[in-house]
Amino acid sequence: MPDTRRAPGTRTAAPGRRDAEELDDRKAAILRAVVQEYIETALPVGSAHVASTPGLGVSPATVRNEMVRLEREGYLAHPHTSAGRIPTDKGYRFFVDHCRTMPERLAPAEKRRVSDFFTQASTQLDRMLSDTSRLLANLTHYAALVVAPTHGDAVVRSVQIVGLGPRLALAVVVLSDGSVDKATIELDGEVVGEERLAAAVVCLNVHLRGRRLDDASPPPPPAGDPAVDTVVGQAYRAVLETHRSEADEVYVGGASQMAATFDAVDTVREVLSILEEQYVVVALVREALQGDSLLVSIGTEHGVESLAECSIVAAPYEVEGVRMGTIGVLGPTRMNYPQAMAAVAVVSNRLGRHLRDA
Repeated sequence: MPDTRRAPGTRTAAPGRRDAEELDDRKAAILRAVVQEYIETALPVGSAHVASTPGLGVSPATVRNEMVRLEREGYLAHPHTSAGRIPTDKGYRFFVDHCRTMPERLAPAEKRRVSDFFTQASTQLDRMLSDTSRLLANLTHYAALVVAPTHGDAVVRSVQIVGLGPRLALAVVVLSDGSVDKATIELDGEVVGEERLAAAVVCLNVHLRGRRLDDASPPPPPAGDPAVDTVVGQAYRAVLETHRSEADEVYVGGASQMAATFDAVDTVREVLSILEEQYVVVALVREALQGDSLLVSIGTEHGVESLAECSIVAAPYEVEGVRMGTIGVLGPTRMNYPQAMAAVAVVSNRLGRHLRDA
């Protein structure tokens, strides 16, 4: 399998509008008709079919001549087995950049489905994000990706230590964004009773409450009881290690649905393998956090060779103006861009509102 990684800090430049502006209205209308038909049927599109598009008003011969020009300019390709043509990445880019359907326009039934989902969504962060990935996958029929909040701006609300046995305990940290970090600790030395666990909880809360875990160093000062200090130190180190290891957690839903949209088995295998490599997925969808509120990366634009036949639509979700994480869908370049853009935009907005109100 080819190396899928990109150099750190690299990102696809935003596509320009120069080529798109060179298309006259007739060529643009023909290109849109080809893209829409190919998205719907996955079959090469012929000039006679395009000529029947309502409102186009030109003959099949004229359409055929314009399609030849569009192919020459890189917007269409001509499979050797068919008289019809299919869009290239450049053709899809034109279509997306000039899509008349605004991203927030979901069908009424789909909007009700999203609304009902967030009305009943779990308050437990990991379960809610996992469920959200499945919701988005079911709306679009593509693989849906939700990158969990990095907790960069979340502060500690409370710390608890629960005894699980004579020498085993569970440290639990609740953060201001509703997330919970848990760490199991094996207690060193003598058996620690409930009183010392309670004393350790007091020390940790005094030291951590209202602070970001990323800023929580050095460790809490000594409490005066060596046994309590040992528990505090172990719990503190375990919580920090768990917190850092959970960064960039990705929830993937609908991988099997997305795989069904590809004909080639090898392509399906490559795509599913990429979805298992979370560092690649995070790098791709996090592009949305670096630029505009909605990212559409088509085919080779995202720079991952193994996903050259895929497109990504992604958007950040925010809580009170702070970008917390990213959601998106990954599917074939022949994806239904208007519907995917609408679903991602609406779900990201509702997810941010749900986290804010949780």
